Amino acid sequence: MALEIGIVGPPNSGKSTVFNALMKSAQAEASRHPFGTIEPNVGVVEVPDDRLQRLAEIAKPGRIVPATVRFTDIAGLAKDAHLGAGLGNRFLADVRACQAIAIVIRCFEDPDVMHPEGRVDPASDLDTILLELMLSDLSVVSTREHSLEKEARGRVPGAKEKLDLLLRIKASLEQGVTPDLSSDERDQFKDLGLISLKEKVVIANLGEDQVAHLDSEPHYLALQAKAREHGLDVIPIPAQVEAELAALSDEEAREYLASLGREKTGLDQLIEAGFRMLNLIVFFTAGPMEVRAWEIRKGAKAPEAAGRVHSDLQRGFIRAEVISYEDYVRYGGEHGAKEAGKLRLEGKEYVVQDGDVIHVRFKV
Repeated sequence: MALEIGIVGPPNSGKSTVFNALMKSAQAEASRHPFGTIEPNVGVVEVPDDRLQRLAEIAKPGRIVPATVRFTDIAGLAKDAHLGAGLGNRFLADVRACQAIAIVIRCFEDPDVMHPEGRVDPASDLDTILLELMLSDLSVVSTREHSLEKEARGRVPGAKEKLDLLLRIKASLEQGVTPDLSSDERDQFKDLGLISLKEKVVIANLGEDQVAHLDSEPHYLALQAKAREHGLDVIPIPAQVEAELAALSDEEAREYLASLGREKTGLDQLIEAGFRMLNLIVFFTAGPMEVRAWEIRKGAKAPEAAGRVHSDLQRGFIRAEVISYEDYVRYGGEHGAKEAGKLRLEGKEYVVQDGDVIHVRFKV
């Protein structure tokens, strides 16, 4: 259950350059012309977590397995994509398959890289992207509306209630507003993959010369103001700088970041945003075979965590032996934590906490 983030944006926004920097590779073609990306590029990166190495120093496992994030670089979104413009429907189908969306918006000026509209206007680009996503959802909802109307006329159980909910969603989309739905209501139309309901974050693709003075950079400030109107956060990522960082050793990268007045790479910021958007935390398993990080939704109970490790563990769950990360490190591992009374036996109602080191007792 790796976190899946789709990277979208207008043509020539720098999506593929951002993707390559995140992957520390050149697997996606970065083009100076619109629609350089045709087929989606997919890559998986490890989630940086210093706790893993510390646990491994104590448990001395055969291998270390970090949590992962799956990124998909999706074809550029043109105006009127919902009507099939550019790569239209192919693009939108790829977006629906992702859990969260990172919208790359160009803030840099470069006469050698053409902008489809002939000018750099980050606020307008963001409006265009969000409008196209919403119009695409409206088309999907209208199609489902027709089938539900037939079911309601035929008195199919539950069809009238589903139709009423769908019409409420449609009304919100027609007003340009994200539908306000409960978790149960979202689940009723999960199969539609409504993009408007997906969590989103904005990536401001900046030039290296813009990074040092974001507080006075007009394109960045305009994008930030527009994103705020839509309730979205903005992550400033100079894609070319990130690409250079990817080619450096960890120590060289830290020094380079410091020289730019930055503490974290764009990748680290984007992963943090993804975990925050999807309300995810990490728990660990630690033993002589491996130390592994597992992502799970915040609020999940012990049996669900067991199921992340293996379905048999959830099916035959008896109880979980739980040690907080801090206690595991403080007392030198499972034995020391147990001797200190810090190993707890938790049942099916236990809510997993970030950093828990868990061993599941089960019987199938």
